[in-house]
Amino acid sequence: MTLADPADRALLAALQDGLGPDARPYAALAARCGLNEDEVLQRLQRWRGCGLIRRFGLVVHHRALGYTANAMVVWDVPDERVDEVGRRLAAEPAVHLCYRRRRALPRWPFNLYCMVHGRDRATVRATVADIAARLGLEDVPHRLLFSLRRFKQTGARFIHDTP
Repeated sequence: MTLADPADRALLAALQDGLGPDARPYAALAARCGLNEDEVLQRLQRWRGCGLIRRFGLVVHHRALGYTANAMVVWDVPDERVDEVGRRLAAEPAVHLCYRRRRALPRWPFNLYCMVHGRDRATVRATVADIAARLGLEDVPHRLLFSLRRFKQTGARFIHDTP
């Protein structure tokens, strides 16, 4: 599917700025792109049906909510177990992001990453220890990498302004 329709392109451009905290977010989105709410919902449903979009995600500004201890937990999981362990970690309520990456041997042996947020580092450490114990990962090498600064969080950008 291509986005040759100007209304589709306008919707995509408006959507990449995200949905606001409105009582009717799709109506607000429709107003931003010159459509009505029903048209927006129909187009999004069509996009989902043909695989152009799979899901909507949420960008949470954790620090604004008081979660200032944010740790990327990196794991060195045996390759034959990484998919299974990744699924189990991703199902944990305290894990907000989980994905696999290629190792960068010999200096970086880690292949599974997950994000855990907390109000303080001690709580995050305890949460990770609890997860490791419950999932039988105590012997799996891992590190907690706490954020030292905050970067701007944005969603995906599909349409860029041209000069």
